[in-house]
This record gives sequence, C-alpha cells and structure tokens, in this order.
Amino acid sequence: MSSISSRTDSEKLRVNGEQKQPPLDDKETHPNSAGPPTDAPDGGLAAWLVVFGAWCTSFCSFGWVNSVGVFQEFYQSDYLRTYSASTISWIPSLQIFFMFATGPIVGKIYDRYGPRYLTLVGTFLHVFGLMMASISTEYYQIMLSQGVCSAIGVALIFQPAISAVSGWFSKNRGLAFGILSTGSSIGGVIFPIMVTRLLGSVGYGWTMRICAFMILGLLVIANLTVKSRFPPNPQVVTRKQLIAPFHEPAFILITIGLAIFTFGLFIPINYLVVEAIGTGMDSSLAHYLVAILNAASLFGRLFTGFLADRLGKYNIFIVAAFATSLSTLAIWLPSGNNTNSTHIAFSVLYGFFSGAYVSLIAALVAQISPLKDIGFRVGLVFLANSIGAITTSPIAGAILELDNGGWTGVKVFAGVFCVVGTVFIIAARVYKVGWKITVVF
Repeated sequence: MSSISSRTDSEKLRVNGEQKQPPLDDKETHPNSAGPPTDAPDGGLAAWLVVFGAWCTSFCSFGWVNSVGVFQEFYQSDYLRTYSASTISWIPSLQIFFMFATGPIVGKIYDRYGPRYLTLVGTFLHVFGLMMASISTEYYQIMLSQGVCSAIGVALIFQPAISAVSGWFSKNRGLAFGILSTGSSIGGVIFPIMVTRLLGSVGYGWTMRICAFMILGLLVIANLTVKSRFPPNPQVVTRKQLIAPFHEPAFILITIGLAIFTFGLFIPINYLVVEAIGTGMDSSLAHYLVAILNAASLFGRLFTGFLADRLGKYNIFIVAAFATSLSTLAIWLPSGNNTNSTHIAFSVLYGFFSGAYVSLIAALVAQISPLKDIGFRVGLVFLANSIGAITTSPIAGAILELDNGGWTGVKVFAGVFCVVGTVFIIAARVYKVGWKITVVF
C-alpha cells in the first residue's frame, strides 16, 4: 500500500518544470522504460534497514487489523455475548476506519516533522491501547482502548514508514514495497493463530498483553530504523489542488468505485469465522480461516503487483476485483452447512484475489495523477474508503439480524458491492484508454 501522505519523499525527487500531467506513453505504461533521473540509492544497508523497519510496522498495523475476524467471533460468542453482532462490529470497524480516515492528517504532520515523532507516538498509543484492552471488562472500555486508542496508533506508525521508503528507492521501489507489504500478510497469519491459542490457555487479558509486548518489540526496531532521506518540507495544499481532482472524471470514477468496493471487501474478513462456526464448522478449524485467507493474500499481493508492472495496473486490478466478487457470489454464497472444504477454498481464493486491493489501490491513483499530487489524492481516496470501512460491518450485522441469523443477505450484499465497485473502475479505464483490452494500462 502506498502512503497517503500529502507529499511523499519520492515526489520531492522531481525536478522543476516537469509536466503537470504526464501523457500515457510508453514510459508510463512500461516501468522498464527510462524515467527521470533520481539520486535514490536503490539499495544499501540504510535503505534496506528502512524497509525492514517498515515491514515491522506493516506486521504490527495491517497484520493486526487483519485479525479482526477472530476478535469478532470471540466477543460475539464469549466476552461480549450480551451485545448484538452489529454492535460488536463497531470495534473492528473503527480500527479499519482510523487506518483510512487519518491519512490526510498524518500526511500533513509527516511533511512538517518527518516520521520519527509519528512513529514514536504511534508506538505508545498502539501498545497502550492494547494494554488497556487487556484490563477492560465493559463494551465501551474495549471500544475506546482497542477500537480508538490502538487504532489511532496503528495509523500513526504505518503511513510514515511507507512514505519514508519511497525516497530510498526508484528502480527497485516495486521490490521494496512488495517486501514490506508481506508484513501485513504474515502478521495476518500469525496473529489469528496466536490469539486463538492464547485465549484458550491464558485468557483474554494475558492474550492482549502478550500481543502488546510482541508489537512493542517490533516497533522498537521500527523506531530505530525508519528515517527519511530528506529534511521535513511542509507543503501547503492550495484551493486549486484541493478541487482539481473532482474536475477529472477518471479520478471521480475510481474514488466512487474503490469506496463502493470497500463496502463488500471487509465483510468476509470480519464475519467468515462467525459464519463458518454457525454453519457447522468446528471452531478449532474455523479460527484458522483468517490465517488461511491472509496467507493466500500474501501471494496475491506479490503476484498481482508483479503482473501489474507488465500488463497494466488497471487491467490486473479489474481481473482480480471481479475474481474477488465471483468467489463471494459463486463459492461463499451457495455454501451450506457442514461444508468445510468450501469454506477453506473460499478463504484461499478470496484472500489471493482481494490482495490486489492492498497492493494496487495507490497505483491506480498514481496512474492518472500528476506526480506532485499523488500523496494528496491517495489520501482523498482513502478518506472516501473510510466511510465503507466504518459502516459496512455494522450494516452486515443489521442484515444478519433481519434475516434471523441467515447469511444469504450478508453474502449477497458483499458480492454485489464488489461487482458494482469494479464496474466503476472499468469505467475509469474506458474513459482514459477506450475499450481496447490490449492496451497496457
């Protein structure tokens, strides 16, 4: 995932006088073509230490958030069982919301002060929030500690690290981002298994404390290694920059498309474990579904990112997004009771194809935006996505209650929103390059 800083380090490498909107020529669609000269080291100990630190933040941020399905099931069946699924789902929804919605704010602070203070404060908030969750016994306490405090910390540690990596790489930037993005998938594999095992052996309180200590250790490494190549360079977003994206049909289409797609994307991640147990899967196996999904996502992110550089970012994203939709409607929707193999197959396919959302979402924006505005525009897209992030799980919970515990409405809701969102992305591609499917775009 790219940074949503208002101006990433990579943007500061551009020389004055460059075109505001590069044409769609071979240099844009083929990354191996010669580009503007930069002095990025593209390697070396310092650069790769920054990547390692960013990997640690990815593990502790998106890796942690990707395990929300385990907590949804635990809170719903045990710790907060007196509350409805819709009410409980506000806790994981807030975590995802803060990851997206704080982008413009974090970007502004990053421009002014760099990554150090953001990473330090984010480390404290993330760990402190989980420690407070470990002694929480009421719904509002868990909401404030895990859903707000820890979630804000997650946003503060991840985005600055990604921004910092951009300035250290040019030709090898895709490799660097590919490596660091594996942190979220590996975290999404380890945390669900770890949490499930610990809940059964040491209880909720020590489960949260052990996770917090593990996160603290990794974030100490991040605080020591993540640094920017450039001194802080505050930027003022002018009124013209602010309104310009909303005069561009392609940008409007992808913003709407990705926002709609987000409504469907997170429902399986949040509810898959609950649904699997409710339809007859043994809980000891069901808790591994989130880990399986995230493991498949690791390969999906790397594979789609690799193909996107060669076949076109929009082309690959559209294929992956439609495959995500079809896996929901063709596999998860018709799955009935006692269908363990179907649920496992869905976890693998959904995780693999939905990985393109994380790996390519910023690239879609960059493809149609002036270089100097990429960070700001990605921030706008993620801000729009935050609406779906915070509301989709409670909406799914409400649908579940209306269906008296039936899952058909929830599954249809998820699949249809993914399809509609993909249609808008196709419209953006058609607007830019027409209907020719052979165009690398």
